[in-house]
Amino acid sequence: MLLQRRLLCCAIASAVAAGAAPAFADRANELKPVEIIGDRQNTFSISGSAHVLSNEDLEKKEDTDVHRMLRDVPGVYFQEEEGYGLRPNIGIRGSGRDRSSKVSLMEDGVLIAPAPYAAPAAYYFPSAGRFYGVEVLKGPDTLRYGPFTVGGAINFLSTPIPDRASGMVNVEGGEDGAQRAHAYYGATEGQFGFMLEAHQQRTMGFKDIDRSNRDSGFDKRDYVAKLRWQAPETADIQQAFELKLEHSSEVSDETYLGLTDRDFERDANRRYGMTDIDQMDNDRDAISLRHTLVLDDNATLNTVAYRNEFQRNWFKLDKIDGTSIASYVNTANTSGGVNQAVLRGDADATGLEFKNNNREYTSQGIQSELGYDFSTGDIKHELVVGARYHEDEVDRFQPVDVYNQTNGSLVYQSTTAATGSNNRVENADAISAWIVDHAYLGDVIVTGSLRYENVETDAKRWSDPGRNVEDVNWRKSNRNEELMAGLGATWLLDDNWSVLAGVHQGFAPAGASAQNGTDAEMSVNYEAGFRYWQENFSADVIAFYSDYENTIQNCSIANPCPNGNDSGTQSFGESKVQGLEVGLNSVVWEGDSGLRAPVRLTYTYTDGEITEDADDLSVLDGDVLAYLPEHLASLTFGLEKPAAWSALMSVSHTGNMCIDNSCDRPGEVTTFKRTSDYVVADVVATYQVNSDMEVYAKVNNVFDDQEIVSRSPAGARPNQPRTGYLGMKVRF
Repeated sequence: MLLQRRLLCCAIASAVAAGAAPAFADRANELKPVEIIGDRQNTFSISGSAHVLSNEDLEKKEDTDVHRMLRDVPGVYFQEEEGYGLRPNIGIRGSGRDRSSKVSLMEDGVLIAPAPYAAPAAYYFPSAGRFYGVEVLKGPDTLRYGPFTVGGAINFLSTPIPDRASGMVNVEGGEDGAQRAHAYYGATEGQFGFMLEAHQQRTMGFKDIDRSNRDSGFDKRDYVAKLRWQAPETADIQQAFELKLEHSSEVSDETYLGLTDRDFERDANRRYGMTDIDQMDNDRDAISLRHTLVLDDNATLNTVAYRNEFQRNWFKLDKIDGTSIASYVNTANTSGGVNQAVLRGDADATGLEFKNNNREYTSQGIQSELGYDFSTGDIKHELVVGARYHEDEVDRFQPVDVYNQTNGSLVYQSTTAATGSNNRVENADAISAWIVDHAYLGDVIVTGSLRYENVETDAKRWSDPGRNVEDVNWRKSNRNEELMAGLGATWLLDDNWSVLAGVHQGFAPAGASAQNGTDAEMSVNYEAGFRYWQENFSADVIAFYSDYENTIQNCSIANPCPNGNDSGTQSFGESKVQGLEVGLNSVVWEGDSGLRAPVRLTYTYTDGEITEDADDLSVLDGDVLAYLPEHLASLTFGLEKPAAWSALMSVSHTGNMCIDNSCDRPGEVTTFKRTSDYVVADVVATYQVNSDMEVYAKVNNVFDDQEIVSRSPAGARPNQPRTGYLGMKVRF
């Protein structure tokens, strides 16, 4: 069959590319990594945009910032914040980027946001330096991975259990006191396998705090343990269990306060002295138990039960004399005066409110999925049926410490007890179910998908710190229930070309503090394009159009809604996003000695706008969507000799972005409402000392070009300056 020849050809090419990691076997009776796409050749037949960054891709660049990794994937947007990617702001096809709250983020197929339904902002994010792979999926197949199906899903793969005793140690040092160590060891013996992993990263940071000897960096640690049991190959019941335990901690001297434009132009790496005591402190513990049961040659049942606990206290400056720091910086930008002097520490100020953003999150659930292959006549089906029960909670207890600024120093005054919005609990219970069928009709693959979501949320708060008096006039409850459908098709024209088209309904539930009757975000998403694949060249060109019948934003202090609220959910009404994604991956030249010149290019064009006035007129027809660049591009090129050495440069361009919806209104002054248009170039060189050891050097932002990459949460913020690193990796 021609289809089988094509897929076999792609599989052979992938097997050659994957040959660098022989320690991880692909035995039929083993639990395999929880992938949403699989190998890169699988993207050839998917009826939507799909991209895979393999372990080999990630090791070539040795990035530890997920923003830098995702530059290699078209259709993915990000808003930098502190320069290291500690708390990424990721969006897909205009879905929004506030703490990645509109993207289904997973690790090994399990949602990783602290409270994906009640409070989806991803204040926790795993250390990207330990990722084994990254998968990005859009289109009709995303209905398999919710709850957020408007833009798409991202799955981060952790290090798998090796099939033989093996390990790796990677140590790295760099400027600004940067240190990183990543190590794992594991083995499989008989029916048992295990893997232990540690990733530790710290830096003193690149910002200088006025009148302070404290650094502006972070110390982050991740630990992972896996234990697997699998039935012997002779057993009547073929099954396997895998237990995964995780612990992470982070202490980062980060702040929400940025700079005025005047001060940014003088020194982009300055930080105001009043943020000297700002600090994020968090811990996370997670456990998951996965079970695979082989029912017969054509049916497999996969089940995972999981629980994540996350505690954080981000102690940071929130207000100055009753004014939010974002508004305070805006006034300093437009009129300077006292506000500018206070920020610099040149003038005294009273009522500096430092909030203990102290929150505890719990997320737990169980999901099960049956995969069944069957045929109806000449049509082969790959059917997946799944369901999940999930519940999560966020508990906020946030007292406020009040200081005065006197002669440039902070002087403690008092503490305000946690009441009202600073003393509340939000809950969500969700039931999800999905069906996805891939039907093979000759050279055409048809994908049909359905997803059901039933989300019930509840929020309450107290008028006293002891939680004896509930504020019954504030209590919120809401329900979002939707059935979504998707349909797509891929036509395999020949051994190299395929065309695709798809349509699906997108969904994003309202947060737990939403008013009763707040609708979920809903959209209809279309895409069409073509793919080309051969051994040394692949290309994807896909156009997309998303028609939102209801656009929502979950309001927060970091990103207030257009109506000014910093909690709850605002509905904007209708909007549209359209654009084009281009991805090219090629070896443009290959010499007889094995030397070759790889090139990887991604480009995204996006146009998005509001198409209907909001009821409160805070959003108007024709308004833009915040932090949505018109142009994104990334080019990686260089020379490499496999198993010997490589030298690569990555150049990325991000177009300027409006920071709120009113930026392009007629007569609007946009001086302080746009980010900069900027280009960043990174270089990395690797030398293979022997089969078990390599050394590498990398420089981020080699031309030291710093621009205003964000104005949120409060003031201008720069990208990372030129920073060099040296590392060594040993395998054993």
